[in-house]
Amino acid sequence: MTRRLISTGSPFERSFGYSRAVVDGDLVFVSGTTGYDYVTMAMPDDVAEQARNIFGTLEAVLEEAGSSLSQVVRAQYFVTDRSYCEPVLSVCGEVFSEIRPAAGIYVIAGLLKPEMKVEIEVTARLASG
Repeated sequence: MTRRLISTGSPFERSFGYSRAVVDGDLVFVSGTTGYDYVTMAMPDDVAEQARNIFGTLEAVLEEAGSSLSQVVRAQYFVTDRSYCEPVLSVCGEVFSEIRPAAGIYVIAGLLKPEMKVEIEVTARLASG
């Protein structure tokens, strides 16, 4: 299987040198994703709502790649404040309670923009893999 790049069409992907996701072999690597609502291009203030938006984006990207959230084997969660851990992990539990990928949560100094409170990266298997 050849390497395949998944794009959202953002001009930043080429200029900043990244893809929303890369399919390589039977794995899908999804880049760090933040909580924008891409219909309204707004970022909710609530960290749990940001996490829900992220999972919506991840679901769409994984589907385009030929995978799904049920195929996620690893997840990394980055939050900008320790108090965001519980609300983000509660949303993760809603999505992954039966899937239970290997995961880690990291409290970091900040993300690209101050309104970004959480970023999530995942690795998944292809549905046929």
